[in-house]
Amino acid sequence: MRHFGHLAPAVRSGLFHKEPGEFTAGSPARTLAAALGATLYSPATRTTLAVDVVKQARRGVVSMVLCLEDSIGDADVVGAEENLVRRFTELADAEKEAGGGLPLLFIRVRRPAQITDLVRRLGPAGRLLSGFVLPKFTEERGLPFLEALAEAETASGRRLFAMPVLESPELLHLETRTETLAGIARAVDKYRDRVLALRLGVTDFCSAYGLRRAPDMTAYDVQIVASVIADVVNVLGRADGSGFTVTGPVWEYFPQPERMFKPQLRRSPFAGPAEALRTALIEHDMDGLLREIQLDRANGLQGKTCIHPSHVAPVHALSVVSHEEFSDAQDILRPERDGGGVLRSAYTNKMNEVKPHRAWAERTVLRAEVFGVARENVSFVELLAAGLQDV
Repeated sequence: MRHFGHLAPAVRSGLFHKEPGEFTAGSPARTLAAALGATLYSPATRTTLAVDVVKQARRGVVSMVLCLEDSIGDADVVGAEENLVRRFTELADAEKEAGGGLPLLFIRVRRPAQITDLVRRLGPAGRLLSGFVLPKFTEERGLPFLEALAEAETASGRRLFAMPVLESPELLHLETRTETLAGIARAVDKYRDRVLALRLGVTDFCSAYGLRRAPDMTAYDVQIVASVIADVVNVLGRADGSGFTVTGPVWEYFPQPERMFKPQLRRSPFAGPAEALRTALIEHDMDGLLREIQLDRANGLQGKTCIHPSHVAPVHALSVVSHEEFSDAQDILRPERDGGGVLRSAYTNKMNEVKPHRAWAERTVLRAEVFGVARENVSFVELLAAGLQDV
């Protein structure tokens, strides 16, 4: 797998100063956590699931969650489990014929017992499974899921990752937030080697107060949600080696309702031929998504939960490291800078202070390994236009 691997080599060469690197389901956890990108969710009830997974892989999706939880009705769970087992078998056959190339696949479960049961039922096709998404995670509810994951891993002899979803009311409510966060930290630290990333369930946060953000507002405009994101990153997303990858919240919109506020996309990056792309993005409510992706990164989040294929290209385009970012990161990480100090950036537009900016530079270089570095004259507009082909 590689990001933008669905593009022709000549197209990639024109876009990238340093092309995205290849990775597999067996790559180090640090690499996979950075490479998740736009994680596309799909209900496990879809009878075309195997075909859908292959199709999305060809469009650039590298991680998918097949959901047995909130996306399906309670009465559909048994049938969805049976469907998953059948479709994994189909995917195993398709992978052999195609020579690989499937996304990282995760199953979102409801109960701990589903983990061991599904791994047993999947049999040899379970080699395509990278792990499980654990809903409404707290220390009390989450530890049984993690214990079941460890049991399934031992029984199958395969590495399995967990992606807990932080979405419980205890995390949202102010009087229980501190202890809930401390408990989550204890639980995931105990299973640190198997926790690939922590996912934020912002829709559930909003639900606790009867809220729903409009398509021209981001999660950060809903202050009660923004405060939780800040506290989660504060406790669980630290760059001192104790933190985890925390992914961005889902963007719910893809149709076009009546717009109340003016578009958020400035015209200047889209000047000339790209103006048509700007218009199309606004018509499909992508301007709000683009702004939220930028705010995700500014607030310490990486990647994003996605419920529609059209959201994947924007997430990936804005995940590519710009030439300027890469230049700054390389300057900061030069061995001769180990003693610290301040230097002017090669772009002569900012100060790079070596010690305070080192953690940022290390994260940027890791992102460059999996998402690549854009050419000096290539912006996210060109990357987005290329990624939107055939979507």
